[in-house]
Amino acid sequence: MRLLPYLPLLLATACVPLGTPITNPDLPASQQRAAAPAASAALRYQDYIYDPSVRSVQCYVASANANVTAVLGPPIVPLSQDQPITLEFDVLGQQPSRLTAKLISCDINWQPSVLTDLQFLSEINEFNLTNYQTSINTKVPYSHYTLSVPRVKLSGNYLLVVQNQRGAPLLSRRLLVYENQVAVSLQPGILAGGVGARYAYQQLNFAINYSAVELLNPSAEVKVVLRQNYRWDNAHYNLRPTFVRDAERVLEYQYINYENAFPGLSEYRYFDARSLQANGLGVARLLRQGNPVQVELQPEASRNNLAYNQYEDANGQRVFDNREFGNGAVNGDYAQVTFNLKVDQPAPGPVYVLGALSDWQLKDEFRLAYDSLNQRYTGQALLKQGYYNYSYAVAPKVAGAPPDEVYFEGTHTETENQYDLLVYYRPPGTRTDLLIAYQAFDLNKR
Repeated sequence: MRLLPYLPLLLATACVPLGTPITNPDLPASQQRAAAPAASAALRYQDYIYDPSVRSVQCYVASANANVTAVLGPPIVPLSQDQPITLEFDVLGQQPSRLTAKLISCDINWQPSVLTDLQFLSEINEFNLTNYQTSINTKVPYSHYTLSVPRVKLSGNYLLVVQNQRGAPLLSRRLLVYENQVAVSLQPGILAGGVGARYAYQQLNFAINYSAVELLNPSAEVKVVLRQNYRWDNAHYNLRPTFVRDAERVLEYQYINYENAFPGLSEYRYFDARSLQANGLGVARLLRQGNPVQVELQPEASRNNLAYNQYEDANGQRVFDNREFGNGAVNGDYAQVTFNLKVDQPAPGPVYVLGALSDWQLKDEFRLAYDSLNQRYTGQALLKQGYYNYSYAVAPKVAGAPPDEVYFEGTHTETENQYDLLVYYRPPGTRTDLLIAYQAFDLNKR
């Protein structure tokens, strides 16, 4: 599921309340933000939104040529940081607020390290967000903020936290800075087991060559994280090398018991709401008289047990845009989007809309309700104009397990997915985990 160079051209052509609503659509737009509850002060070391007035968060590596596909990439940069990580988000309401941001150094498990600010930063760890614009000609007013993240001096994990004037967090985002001290090679693995597993799962085997650097006890001290489509919710941790070749100074990771396997799933569902004047792809009806505008999506069905269907997608990401005025950052309006999933019977657990639109989390605001009379799941979410990818997922029965997307989406080994490998090491005397290698791999690249 990869966004090819011509996907921007493709983009150019083309109920029951869902959890606790972010805003009350019956209120005038000027009162939307006042209806939002106050931000919580409890910081979470993950991608998270603490204040419901914060919407449409994007964190990506800025592109020198302003490529539209840059916003679909992850917030990962080399230590040189020639192109900075950029954070963009909206805050609903009529008046902008004074906001600040800070960085927190974290270890591999996303817990705060013991580094002081001066050990990883060359400036005071408080950044004012002075680059903002108010929305133009939108029914739902908001302020759009942009921040270029300052450079850091060490590789590793960082949590970027945006705070309000009271010091309460509004949002947090995970950032990665790497330095390629070791060489990494990835290749598709051959799955053992029955025919069903071979046609449903994907596996990457990999090797780490550390001949160019001195590592102490690498088989135990080198730690890796493998992700699918830049997601943290289903990432694989605690992968140990299956072969240690001391003479060649190579660690090999080749598995036979699915430790390293992911469901291939299907290409992501999509809809195009970049125009609120005409129906885009996947949109059944527009009700423009409302405030906000109502967007009803085409009825959908389960894709489990269906044959694989190949098409280009954006790997669960989204792009904000306005086809009429061309500047999605400040001209993009917000709309109440209604999802419709027709199924004969309820799923074995709560059902959610999942993707970058929900931070890959099972949020109450994206939970669907089952209508037994019409045999469908429905729900609404307040979303900014743009092109969206998403899937339907069932909440896991075991706490901490990834959501079950296979139940409605099916799974295929032919699906295109983006994988990346993070390699960490803590040298003796170092007070945090360094990210000593990063490698991405596009499986089933078109």
